[in-house]
Amino acid sequence: MQTPLAYLAARYTLGPRSLRWATTAALVVSIIIVFSGGVVRVTGSGLGCPTWPSCEVGSLTPTPALGIHAIIEFSNRMMTGVLCAAVAWVIVAARLQKPRNRTMTRLAWSQFWLVVANAIAGGITVLTALNPYIVAFHFVMAIALLTTTALTWHRAHLGESATVAIPRSARALSYTLLVVTLVLILVGTLVSGSGPHSGDSADVPRMTFDWQNVTIVHAVLGTATLVLAIALLVVLARIPDARLARRRTITFIVVLLLQAGIGVVQSLTGLPDALVALHLLGAALVWVGVLRVVLDVNPALFPTVSVTTGEAERSLSIR
Repeated sequence: MQTPLAYLAARYTLGPRSLRWATTAALVVSIIIVFSGGVVRVTGSGLGCPTWPSCEVGSLTPTPALGIHAIIEFSNRMMTGVLCAAVAWVIVAARLQKPRNRTMTRLAWSQFWLVVANAIAGGITVLTALNPYIVAFHFVMAIALLTTTALTWHRAHLGESATVAIPRSARALSYTLLVVTLVLILVGTLVSGSGPHSGDSADVPRMTFDWQNVTIVHAVLGTATLVLAIALLVVLARIPDARLARRRTITFIVVLLLQAGIGVVQSLTGLPDALVALHLLGAALVWVGVLRVVLDVNPALFPTVSVTTGEAERSLSIR
């Protein structure tokens, strides 16, 4: 039995430009939804809608009695709808490529399943009254979604990248940087789970870690990440043709320094709400940044696929 996408693929073609726009939209929205989740946390709106999937019993949307917190929480839920639309665009655009790229199609569908998993994790977060470990897991799932959207974006833009021979030392450094950055982000969830921003004005249980000690560990890991990134840049500076990899690494270092600056300021000023939300946004940008570094330092991860012009570059052609 022919699927709807197979039916469309047999009759229509979407060009690489449409796919690039689709993957960019999915990546941007997946970053924005991390920020909107941060706004929910710092405004104490995590239980603004006291149940899930409806906002309250008997009403899918917020009622006036629930107040502004319900509107904030429900708006974050609605961002999932925007994300679904972007991911659907990626799935359709990937399937309607000629010739068919099965790797791209699988990456597109992985986004869909991770959106579903994130929605369920968000629901469990509400149903468990913002259990800090579930909240942390929800953020980790958002990072997993960012991983797939970044990988799909990279795959769609391969034609804009040049394949360069990178020495083993640089590749090893990039993988080490990836692992340390991941640990940095995971420890960051412990900082959030132990800190004062529980996500609601009610008495929500916190993780039992000492907040100051976890913050120090987080800062040490941030410093180690910065040192590794600078070391990688030094190695790449000796490779004349590694301009793209150097540019990615420099961008990552800049984002990391900005993120560190926000972290220091918020710690010294009593964790103001706006800076906490920006720090969560920064975490998303740091993760996307390190992925882009690894992908451009290790071009063999995604071998370049040549794309012909003409029919393939047309945004829509009818057979």
